[in-house]
Amino acid sequence: MLRASDAPQPPEALSARPDALATARERFLTAGTVDSDEVRETIAASWWRSRTWNVAADHVRLAYDKDPNLETPLMHGAAPILKRLREQLSDEAVSIILTDAHGVVLDRRTGDDRLKLHLDRVQLAPGFSYAEQSVGTNGIGTALEGGRAIGVFGHEHYAENLEDLGCAGVPVRHPVSGLVLGVLDLTCWSRDAGPLLLALAKTTAGHIERELTTLTGLREFALFHEYLRACRHSNGIVFALNNDVVMMNDHARQVLAPQDQAALLEAAAEAMYGSRRAALDLDLPSGAKARIYCAPVHTDAGPAGGVVRVRLTDSADGQPTWRPASRPLLPGTAGSGALWQRACDEVSEHYRSGEWITVQGETGVGKTALLRAVCRSHDPAGRFRVLDAAEPNDSGDFLARVQHELEENDGGLVLRHIDRLPPESSRALAELLHRQRASADQIGRHRWVAATHRPLGPDDDLTGLLHAFPGSVEVPPLRHHVEDIRELVPFLLVQLTSHGTLLCSPAAMQLLMRAKWPGNIAQLRQVLSKVVQHRRSGVIEPSDLPPELRTVARRVLNPLESMERDAIVSGLLDAQGNKNEAARALGVSRATIYRKIREYGIDIPP
Repeated sequence: MLRASDAPQPPEALSARPDALATARERFLTAGTVDSDEVRETIAASWWRSRTWNVAADHVRLAYDKDPNLETPLMHGAAPILKRLREQLSDEAVSIILTDAHGVVLDRRTGDDRLKLHLDRVQLAPGFSYAEQSVGTNGIGTALEGGRAIGVFGHEHYAENLEDLGCAGVPVRHPVSGLVLGVLDLTCWSRDAGPLLLALAKTTAGHIERELTTLTGLREFALFHEYLRACRHSNGIVFALNNDVVMMNDHARQVLAPQDQAALLEAAAEAMYGSRRAALDLDLPSGAKARIYCAPVHTDAGPAGGVVRVRLTDSADGQPTWRPASRPLLPGTAGSGALWQRACDEVSEHYRSGEWITVQGETGVGKTALLRAVCRSHDPAGRFRVLDAAEPNDSGDFLARVQHELEENDGGLVLRHIDRLPPESSRALAELLHRQRASADQIGRHRWVAATHRPLGPDDDLTGLLHAFPGSVEVPPLRHHVEDIRELVPFLLVQLTSHGTLLCSPAAMQLLMRAKWPGNIAQLRQVLSKVVQHRRSGVIEPSDLPPELRTVARRVLNPLESMERDAIVSGLLDAQGNKNEAARALGVSRATIYRKIREYGIDIPP
């Protein structure tokens, strides 16, 4: 059915010179150049990725996972499809392979002993990962990397051990979320491969996805039914979950802090991994203790997830572990992520108690803004002053201004960048603060003082000064509460435009949330400030964002590399994502632009 005599030949076999592709591969491996007349564009791009990942071209040696998860919807849905196809191909030297989303082989069905032996030699067997990062260009890994069906034949493989094989890989996607669950791959001898191999792989993957659609509906209906039944019989905390769905009742959302919710969900998922009932005790991040009861839900189609009941057995004050605050949490701030909320709550608690604190965090995380918001929240009309130790002035003048402010007996005082004070000024400030605190304690009134500084290293000596501040709060970097970008962006756009008519598209928001933000919220504000200079209303699209937001850099670029990256991004945007046109406009080869796109992590959505 799939032999060369019955079907058109693969790209390599159709070449005018049978060894042309082998020669092109050898030239690429030795000289780093690609012959575009002999090598397909998708294969050339994969070769460049494989080279970037330092994949070995002369051997295959992979890590082994002895216990891959076989109790997944993909395995249950694919099993009858694979069995039926194996029966249809009983006379063919074709191996039917199913992998997970990381390229780990879960199932392999091979009727031909010679082919089976060869696949064992190249470790294309259950438990081994054929991700492109591990073995280079191949039907499984390259399908995962590109997110689409692909055939890889003979010398198109990056590793020479695979050159006798022809592979057709097709991603299998979840019917609801669209996420890639794995790859259906058909592998045979390269001489027998043809376009029908890829057509059959696509058809089989489609059958698996249709089966998953049916099973997903049955499983999630069963899970929903058990969840509702649990809610009717309990006034406490109830939630249900599987790999794709989380359901939680109102009581859970009201009494559990976000970090406690996450901890309970993680523990429940682990407890139900073996599909058995379980009960366990947990210490939650908020300090509360909980006992959870996990009841897996089963259907004829396989595990559907589980329903979890939670009983809080203890908390520090006997009260719910968290009460949701009204929005906005603090005036002049945005963000509802657990880490940001915790910092807000801790600073507020220190303010109410009158305890002086230091607030530490990376540059631009919002330390001063948070302190200002807390003071305004508790004393809207009160005095609030910020003194910056990093401002260019005489250190004696800074100390004099601090002393003057400390003589005021109400309101808040923030001392910024105390880590930038010279050692002698740091000691003098510590003595001033200790003396003023003692004096204020005698009269029973004193001003609330907070200081900010960056994370300290082993060479930073602020011990004496830090003793003046009994409390300490850490503000997380933006990359640790990236979910707050969805709230920060509209909040900052209102500040920058004064009218709130500028919105952010989902595609642009995705790029913003994917960025690393070494400059934190300050950098996000700077980026949006650049955007509003040329886009004052309407919708922000990816093309409105600066070039550095179109990349996922793996290292810090030098100025020349940054200019090169920006030029490539601009060229791709001008060419509407067409890499060939962009390469011509920039005066570079297609191979070069592919290599640079990979090197700089450039991503231009279609």
